[in-house]
Amino acid sequence: MNLVTLLPFIVLIGAMFLMTRSAKKKQQQAAQMRDHMTPGTGVRTIGGMYATVKEIGDDTVTLEVAPGVHAIYAKNAIGAVLEDEEYNRIVHGVTQTPEDTPVVPDDASSLTEGEAPKLDLGKKDEPKGDDEPKDGKTDGEPGAK
Repeated sequence: MNLVTLLPFIVLIGAMFLMTRSAKKKQQQAAQMRDHMTPGTGVRTIGGMYATVKEIGDDTVTLEVAPGVHAIYAKNAIGAVLEDEEYNRIVHGVTQTPEDTPVVPDDASSLTEGEAPKLDLGKKDEPKGDDEPKDGKTDGEPGAK
């Protein structure tokens, strides 16, 4: 056989091998992540719900979705195990910022104190004399008085 006719098949088999290897690696990482869950850990389900792990079984995990409200999920439904800081930031809105980190205000009003400075836009206020017509037309223009 000719090598040119076999080349597409070789490339296809190689691509399939790499895709299955990548998928297996992702599955192993997900299983390893789920094995690191402990009671009290914050998690996000694949559906996007944030909860706290209460109990871990062989194939299931009991999550506290609200204070006193428990739900049983399959372990495969856990999409991410979160660090305590990230879980508290997302769920409770608690941020731990160092004291030397500057606080950025939500709006710009606190950045300017007192009266706003007057900006010079390049226009000069010229006093208008009585020699200018009140209708805005100069002498010699049609419609001038």
